[in-house]
Amino acid sequence: MIDAYRTLAEPASARIRRKKSRFRAFLHPVGSPDDIDARIAEIRKAHHDAAHHCSAYRLVGADGPIAASDDAGEPTGSAGPPILRRLEEAELLNVLGIVVRYFGGTKLGVGGLIRAYGDATEAALESARIVVHRVAVDLLIRFPPDVNSGVMATIHRCAAEIREVRFDDSAEVRVTLPPSGVPTLRAAIRDATGDRATTEVLG
Repeated sequence: MIDAYRTLAEPASARIRRKKSRFRAFLHPVGSPDDIDARIAEIRKAHHDAAHHCSAYRLVGADGPIAASDDAGEPTGSAGPPILRRLEEAELLNVLGIVVRYFGGTKLGVGGLIRAYGDATEAALESARIVVHRVAVDLLIRFPPDVNSGVMATIHRCAAEIREVRFDDSAEVRVTLPPSGVPTLRAAIRDATGDRATTEVLG
């Protein structure tokens, strides 16, 4: 998993015209497939009289971005992929783009549609406020109290943030750190305690 990614601070929108067809683009921050389905359903309901509701999204995935697009009845590759390309070029994740088309009576052709859907998305991106979201992982470390000094020194050396410390018959420390630092901290804790500690990713 990545440590940080660019995403939207809030929804954004824009509208353009092409040969009497009206295109309205909507960008939404999303965090799951359920979020995506809900936002698309909202737009479809609000613009039920539109000819097409085309979309694309990019989500954070464990092994890289999860992305998909939907032409929603337009010629294959003419609507969803241009939306997705603009999201990719902006390097955004956890974002959904929807472009609604009100047909104006004149066909645009595949090339014209590709430009229109891409331009509508680009117009929405120009008005969007983009932020960097930093990802953090909670790690629970359990260990015998007699190796406490080694554990604490290792935690500080690996730049993890201590959230909670508990001592009883055994000791527990909950720390927060970027995902990329988890394997390093786990290995360092193992070495510092002679493999007497256990680590568990929470949540």
